[in-house]
Amino acid sequence: MQGLPRKILHVDMDAFYASVEQRDDASLRGRPVVVAWRGQRSVVCAASYEARRYGVRSAMPAVRAERLCPDAVFVPPDFVRYKAVSRQVRDIFARHTDLVEPLSLDEAYLDVTETKTRLPTATATAEAIRAAIREETQLTASAGVAPNKFLAKIASDWRKPDGLFVVRPHQVERFLAPLPVGRLPGVGKVMEGKLAELGVATVAQLRAVPPALLEQRFGRWGRRLHELSFGIDEHPVQPERPTMQISAEDTFAQDLRLDELEPHIHRLAEKAWEGYARELADPHGRIARTIVLKLKTHDFRILTRSLTPVERPVSLQEVADIACALRARVDLPSRTRYRLVGVGLSGFVARDSVAAQAELFGA
Repeated sequence: MQGLPRKILHVDMDAFYASVEQRDDASLRGRPVVVAWRGQRSVVCAASYEARRYGVRSAMPAVRAERLCPDAVFVPPDFVRYKAVSRQVRDIFARHTDLVEPLSLDEAYLDVTETKTRLPTATATAEAIRAAIREETQLTASAGVAPNKFLAKIASDWRKPDGLFVVRPHQVERFLAPLPVGRLPGVGKVMEGKLAELGVATVAQLRAVPPALLEQRFGRWGRRLHELSFGIDEHPVQPERPTMQISAEDTFAQDLRLDELEPHIHRLAEKAWEGYARELADPHGRIARTIVLKLKTHDFRILTRSLTPVERPVSLQEVADIACALRARVDLPSRTRYRLVGVGLSGFVARDSVAAQAELFGA
């Protein structure tokens, strides 16, 4: 198999949490559904396509979603149910290949260069998977087929919902050329602005920038940008491994001082905690012991500070408070500005080992 181009699928369930709710409650079908707890600090977990027409998106504050779509039906998330459906979908994947890399409950990469089913093409495999998902879960999924992971992910979004799009190896450079640079992984609004300063708005324009200049401006990330502009991505599909970290981060429109980060740290701690809640909902989920604060300075220097408390963190407030306190361990000048902040939970251990330790010490 060495030397053969990879055949990679990215399969993405359509509006997954909201679609499960609409499937299971006929009264919600055709209505704008927002999966979220109500409250000032709650965020949207998912929005049905009916809600998306009003501008509602996942990770948006729930109060904003309510303003955009006053008629939306808010449904509290039921991660136990979503995980059960996700397991059904992963069982379907496993019929075709063992090389499955889940990204979340509702999306995954699959390497189908060689498959168990011996279907003639990667496209036929994607079609078979989508048909099985529809038949066995009564839900729809979109899929992208491409020679590597990041192209497959772009392709899966091309004909959503319930679509399939294929990028063949000889089409890669032509497919990427007209796309805005924001479609490349890791290029957010701030990076788009920095590239715009170089006269770069599309992938084709990015290719024209000398790699040495990109590296001078953006360090190693500049080299990676050059590779992505030509569709180069050698990262293999990595089968599911135990959870090592759950995190959320954000790049600011304007760089901020350390003392201005508290509200952003609280917001990102909430997003990380929601991801952790999904881990805890799984009877086989793992337990986090460590809180991590990640910072990136205006000149792209990355800092991390972490703390492993004596007792494992058991609440969102505790995670947010510790993450805020970790700023005191940053020894840069107070005038330093930061372009990114992230909050994470790490140090994951098996649940039974936590229980055994508690029993050993009489906790």
